[in-house]
Amino acid sequence: MKGWSALIGALGFVALLFALLSVLLLIFGGGSSSDLAFLWGNLILGLVLLAIAFFSSLDDLRERMQSGEARRVGKYGTSAVLSTVLGIAILGMLGYLGTQNSARFDWTEGGVHSLADQTQKVLAALERDVEVTAFYSPMDRPVVRPILDKYAYESERFRVSWADPTSRPDLVEQLGITREQLARGLLHITLGDESTVLTELDEERLTNALVKLDRSAEKRVYFLTGHNERPATGEEAEAEGGFGRAAAALRNENYLVDSLVLATVGDVPADADVVVIAGPTRPLLPQERGALQRYVDGGGALFVMVDPMAKTDLYEDLRRWGIRLGDDYVIDQVQGLFGRAATPLANQYADHPITRDLREVTIFHLARSVETTEEAKDRLPAIVYTSENSWAETNLEAEPEFDADDRKGPVPIARAGHPLVSDVDGEQPAPDPETSPRLVVFGDSDFATNELLDAYRNRDLFLNSVNWLLGDVEKIAIRPNASRASRFQLTADQFSIIRYLSLFVLPEALAMLGAVSWWMRRRAPGR
Repeated sequence: MKGWSALIGALGFVALLFALLSVLLLIFGGGSSSDLAFLWGNLILGLVLLAIAFFSSLDDLRERMQSGEARRVGKYGTSAVLSTVLGIAILGMLGYLGTQNSARFDWTEGGVHSLADQTQKVLAALERDVEVTAFYSPMDRPVVRPILDKYAYESERFRVSWADPTSRPDLVEQLGITREQLARGLLHITLGDESTVLTELDEERLTNALVKLDRSAEKRVYFLTGHNERPATGEEAEAEGGFGRAAAALRNENYLVDSLVLATVGDVPADADVVVIAGPTRPLLPQERGALQRYVDGGGALFVMVDPMAKTDLYEDLRRWGIRLGDDYVIDQVQGLFGRAATPLANQYADHPITRDLREVTIFHLARSVETTEEAKDRLPAIVYTSENSWAETNLEAEPEFDADDRKGPVPIARAGHPLVSDVDGEQPAPDPETSPRLVVFGDSDFATNELLDAYRNRDLFLNSVNWLLGDVEKIAIRPNASRASRFQLTADQFSIIRYLSLFVLPEALAMLGAVSWWMRRRAPGR
């Protein structure tokens, strides 16, 4: 086959090859009407071109068939065809095995394509199947499918079924879903007898929904008020210095959040699982301090955050429980936020359930040192330290400068453990992890305010502290980042065009150019 007939034959062979590849894609990877049109177009084009090439070089083929060259071409040609068929078969088998035995890898530095540690723990702890019905149209499914696939891959108990809202009105009515909820698609999640609906899907919302459904009893967290503490409820809680986001984060963990005015009730309510004292700046009444003491003596859990120079009378109570707050504030001229030495970054954590999984920094503003008394040094270990370059400045009136009266870093700014509580005989019993009271003390309350809660790992540090106080050790984890990796979302039509170009048009165009290049080299002088 010489001249133009060789080029036409090569182009026809390329067209038939891509028609075969289109068949394989339709069989193993699904397809659309455009794929089918591409298949038939290539098949017809390939057959026509091969027929033209065959009849235009018929005499030349007869001459070759009568010569020894035909046998050589047949031998090597048959070997090449068989090798190609065998290679395609091997690739097909590998593809089939890959679909049956999948594995996922995430090589990004921050693990942005992996589920967060908290999500993995929640899925691993599931004892019942989670039935998820995703009401999304086929066009909207590519946006939400990746996150649901990660959950299903992580746990066999997480089962997803897809439903098109327009074609399953019976299921929509059965589950009691309204038209407004279906406007942009939703997830209906069922765990046992409980169910919930998610209209906005991300990892944090989905994991929190599983936590809420999987817990049978809600625990209550009280925020003490009346002494200029950081507000956790009401309009003031939404200000920069409020605890509105911290309270919302607790609710997302399925905890009930309330304010507590001890002066009006006389005692800590019996349903209080944790009492939070966030940044008081005014003294408590003697009756209120007595109520807190009775609460701790009875095995309660207390979370205390006291800022430097705060005019509160909790110092005596904390010392009785084993905590000694430093009359100082931490300075770090190397690892201060944007050069602000009084806003240090903490990057050293103890091997404690609250901080064991923390690897990234947390940020504080005007934090004081938190020490222990000699009797409580083994009961209330430090859990958070500032860097070695920091120090605790004791001169509160002058410009900060390290001297002999200051404490060199690392400076402990948070402690957690079991406070000193005397029994009826005045003795200090050994702490019981199950029944003994629990105490967490921070030398700063700014780290959990609306302004700083979502900075670095502050949210995890705050929530893990509450989890530990409540005894929910299994919930202590590193939660999903608020900011995830950027993804370019495509519409169904855009995805179809890119797929069509990458799988069909561009590869075939390159193959056609290769055939033309081969033909031109054959016709070059001296060949």
